[in-house]
Amino acid sequence: MTAAENVCYTLINVPMDSEPPSEISLKNDLEKGDVKSKTEALKKVIIMILNGEKLPGLLMTIIRFVLPLQDHTIKKLLLVFWEIVPKTTPDGRLLHEMILVCDAYRKDLQHPNEFIRGSTLRFLCKLKEAELLEPLMPAIRACLEHRHSYVRRNAVLAIYTIYRNFEHLIPDAPELIHDFLVNEKDASCKRNAFMMLIHADQDRALDYLSTCIDQVQTFGDILQLVIVELIYKVCHANPSERARFIRCIYNLLQSSSPAVKYEAAGTLVTLSSAPTAIKAAAQCYIDLIIKESDNNVKLIVLDRLIELKEHPAHERVLQDLVMDILRVLSTPDLEVRKKTLQLALDLVSSRNVEELVIVLKKEVIKTNNVSEHEDTDKYRQLLVRTLHSCSVRFPDMAANVIPVLMEFLSDSNEAAAADVLEFVREAIQRFDNLRMLIVEKMLEVFHAIKSVKIYRGALWILGEYCSTKEDIQSVMTEVRRSLGEIPIVESEIKKEAGELKPEEEITVGPVQKLVTEMGTYATQSALSSSRPTKKEEDRPPLRGFLLDGDFFVAASLATTLTKVALRYVALVQEKKKQNSFVAEAMLLMATILHLGKSSLPKKPITDDDVDRISLCLKVLSECSPLMNDIFNKECRQSLSHMLSAKLEEEKLSQKKESEKRNVTVQPDDPISFMQLTAKNEMNCKEDQFQLSLLAAMGNTQRKEAADPLASKLNKVTQLTGFSDPVYAEAYVHVNQYDIVLDVLVVNQTSDTLQNCTLELATLGDLKLVEKPSPLTLAPHDFANIKANVKVASTENGIIFGNIVYDVSGAASDRNCVVLSDIHIDIMDYIQPATCTDAEFRQMWAEFEWENKVTVNTNIIDLNEYLQHILKSTNMKCLTPEKALSGYCGFMAANLYARSIFGEDALANVSIEKPIHQGPEAPVTGHIRIRAKSQGMALSLGDKINLSQKKTSI
Repeated sequence: MTAAENVCYTLINVPMDSEPPSEISLKNDLEKGDVKSKTEALKKVIIMILNGEKLPGLLMTIIRFVLPLQDHTIKKLLLVFWEIVPKTTPDGRLLHEMILVCDAYRKDLQHPNEFIRGSTLRFLCKLKEAELLEPLMPAIRACLEHRHSYVRRNAVLAIYTIYRNFEHLIPDAPELIHDFLVNEKDASCKRNAFMMLIHADQDRALDYLSTCIDQVQTFGDILQLVIVELIYKVCHANPSERARFIRCIYNLLQSSSPAVKYEAAGTLVTLSSAPTAIKAAAQCYIDLIIKESDNNVKLIVLDRLIELKEHPAHERVLQDLVMDILRVLSTPDLEVRKKTLQLALDLVSSRNVEELVIVLKKEVIKTNNVSEHEDTDKYRQLLVRTLHSCSVRFPDMAANVIPVLMEFLSDSNEAAAADVLEFVREAIQRFDNLRMLIVEKMLEVFHAIKSVKIYRGALWILGEYCSTKEDIQSVMTEVRRSLGEIPIVESEIKKEAGELKPEEEITVGPVQKLVTEMGTYATQSALSSSRPTKKEEDRPPLRGFLLDGDFFVAASLATTLTKVALRYVALVQEKKKQNSFVAEAMLLMATILHLGKSSLPKKPITDDDVDRISLCLKVLSECSPLMNDIFNKECRQSLSHMLSAKLEEEKLSQKKESEKRNVTVQPDDPISFMQLTAKNEMNCKEDQFQLSLLAAMGNTQRKEAADPLASKLNKVTQLTGFSDPVYAEAYVHVNQYDIVLDVLVVNQTSDTLQNCTLELATLGDLKLVEKPSPLTLAPHDFANIKANVKVASTENGIIFGNIVYDVSGAASDRNCVVLSDIHIDIMDYIQPATCTDAEFRQMWAEFEWENKVTVNTNIIDLNEYLQHILKSTNMKCLTPEKALSGYCGFMAANLYARSIFGEDALANVSIEKPIHQGPEAPVTGHIRIRAKSQGMALSLGDKINLSQKKTSI
C-alpha cells in the first residue's frame, strides 16, 4: 500500500474545560430534545467514543430517534458516528442493529438531494464491513447515472474502495467504470474514473487513453495530470511502450495549465534523452519561469533546468537555449537573477558568447537608467562579475565589454565600481593589445571617480601601465587637475582669509513679473552678494580626500608619481625636461607632506604615510637603477603571480566539478541492456512520483542513510526513564522549516490511562503549531503522537514538556511525568556557502555580534584541526588551499556558511602549534565568530565548544 492510499480517519479536537456528560442525560437529549439539542448531544457522544468510552446503550436510541431526521447537520454527524462506533460484537460478528442502519443508508443513496447522496457515498469509502456494503451495491451502481457530477464522482470513489477491499462484491468494477468513462463529460468524474482504472486495471486505462490520445489536449488539467502520471508509470515499468505515448507527452507540453506543463516536461526528460526531447522540456521550463509570477515557482523550475545541465549529454542542447534563459532576467527578484546568470555562465560557449555579452551590456546600461532600488546595485555587481568571467574565458570579448564597464568607475556604489576596477586590473595585465584602450578610457573617467578606494586603484593602474610620453604627461595633468592649486596650504589659508577673488561673486536673481493692485505690471529683480560656505565649494576630488584626512591615497599617489617619473626619465633624453618632470612630482609630494603636518585637514597624516612619501622623494632624488627595477618591474610581477595563482585555483575547482559530473565506468562493470532486462529488475530508476510524494510528506530517504550513524536511531531522544509509569522517546525529524516530533508513548502500568496528553513548550525561535490530542492507553499499550514545530531562525532551540494522564477508576488528581529536554541541533539549518574576500570583510565589519571561542582540543595537527572544525560546523573554508599548505607553526583561515533562512555566519580561525611544549602539544588559539543575530553567533560557538575535541571511535 503506497503512502497515498492509507486511510485518513476523522480527527476531532476535544475541548478539555468541561466535565464529560452522563449517559442518561445524553439519552434524554437524544430522545426528547429539539434538533439543536440532539445535534449537541450527538457531538458529545462522538467525542466520548473517540476518547475510548463504549456507550452501547445509546446505539438503539440514536437509530430510533436521530436516524430518521432529515436535518443535514445531523446527517453529516451521523456519518462520523457510524464511522467510529463499534459495529461488531466481541466475537467479531456484525451487530443486528446495523441492519437498520444499512437500510437507512440505502434510502439516503436514493435521496433526491445530491449533497446527501454524495456525502453518504464518501462515508461508504471508509466502511470496512462487507456485510454492510453488500445490500447497498445496487444503489451505489445506480448513483453512477445520477444527473449531478458530485454524486457521480463520489460513486466512482466508493466503487474503487469497495473493489480494492472486497473485490467479490463488485467483480466487474473495471469494466463498469471503463464504460462510464467513455460516456462521461465532467472533468472531475473522468479524473476519478481514470484514476481508478490506473490502480485497478491498468490495461483498460491504457486502452481508453489509446482511443482518445489525440483529444488529450482538450481534457481538463486534473485529468491531464493523471494521464502524465500513468504514462510515466507505464513507461517506467515497460520501456517498450515509450514510442506509443511520447507523442502524447509532447502534446501536453502545450497545455494551458502550468502544473501539467511542469509534470509533462519532467516526465519527458525521464523517458527520453534525445536532444529534441531535452530541448522541448527545457523550452517548456523557460516559458514557465517567465510566465509564472510566483518567485518560489521560478526558483523551483530554475533548479530543474540546473539539474538538466548537470547531465553532460544535455549540456550541449541547453547551450543553444542560453538566449532564451536570459529572458528570465526581466524578473525583478535578485535570487532568480543570480541563479539565471550563473546558469547562463555555465552554459556559455564560443558559439553564443557574443550574443550573451550584448544582452548583459544592455542589462548593465538598463541598471543605470532605472530608479534606485535596493537590489539594483547588487544586480549591477552580478552583471559586472558575469561579464568579467566571460572576458577571462573568452579574451576576444574584453574589447567590447571594457568601455561600457569603465563608465561605472565613477558610480556612487563603491562595491560595483570595485568589481569593475578588479576586472580592469586583470584585463590590462592579461591582454597587451587592450592596454592603450584601457589607459585612454581610464584617463577619461579619472576626474569623475567619487570613491577614495576606487581612486587609489585607478592611480595604481595608471602609474603601472602608462608607458608612452604622452600618457605620462596626461597622468600628471590629471593629477594636477585633481589636486587643484598648489601649494595647497597657502591657497587654503588665502581662501580662509577671503583674499581670493573668485570666491565672492555678484549674482543677479531671476527677474519676476508681478501684478500691482491697479492691474499694471511691475518688474522685480534682486542683486545679491554671496560667499559660498565651505561645504558648497566645489573642491577637486583629490584635494577633498586630503582635506578630509585620508592620506593613504597620498601615499598611493606618491608611488604612482615615482613610477611615472622614473619611466619618463628613461623615455626622454633631454635633461631639462627630465629634471622639470621629476621636480614637479617632488613638489606635489612635498606640498602634500606640508598639508599633512598643518592643522587644515580633519585628521593629521599618519607616520606610515609620511614614511612612504619621504621614501618616494628620496628615490626620485637619487634615481638608482635598483629602485627603478623595484618600482617598475617587481610590482607588476607580483600582480602577475597573484592572477596566475587565482586562475590556477579556478581551474582546479572547475576540474573538481567536472570530475563530480563525469560518470566513471570501471572496465569490468556489467553493461545493462534495457531490452534484455526483466520487468522486476527495472528498479534502477527511482519512481519520481513516489519520491516527490515522500518529499512532500517529509519522509525523504537521504542517500547517506546507509551509514548507521546517519540513520533514524541516531536522532532518537529518550524522554523518560525506564521505570516511569509512562515511557516516552522521540524521533526528531528536521524538514527545512519544520521539525516533526514523533513521540512513542508506552503505558508500563496495568491500568488504563485516560486523557493521556503530551504537553510541549518551546524555548528559542520555535513555535508549536498545534496541541497534540489526548489519548486513552490500555494496560501495557503504546501509541505514537506527532507534534509539529515551526522554526523561524537559526539558533539552538529547546523543546521541553510533560505527559499528564488520569488513571481509570482512581479518585486521585491528574498524574504528571516530566520529560527530558530535546535540544534542536543548529547544524540541520547551516549549509556551506561561498563569498568573495571583499564581501567577507564587509560583512565582518557590519556584523555586530561576535563570539570568541578559545581552542581547547586534543588534536595536535593544525590542518587536521581545521578540517575537524569544518566538518563539525558545516562551514566552508574561503582561504585557498595554497595559503594553507606547508607548515609554519601557525594558521589563519576564514570560514563562511549561510543558514536556510538566509542568515550569514562568518568565522576566523587563528591557531598555532606551541613548539616549546614539544611535538605532542595540542593546537592552541582562538576562533572568532561573527553573525547578524546573537542567536546564530552563540549557537555556532556552543557547537564548536562541544565538538572541538576529537573522540576516538
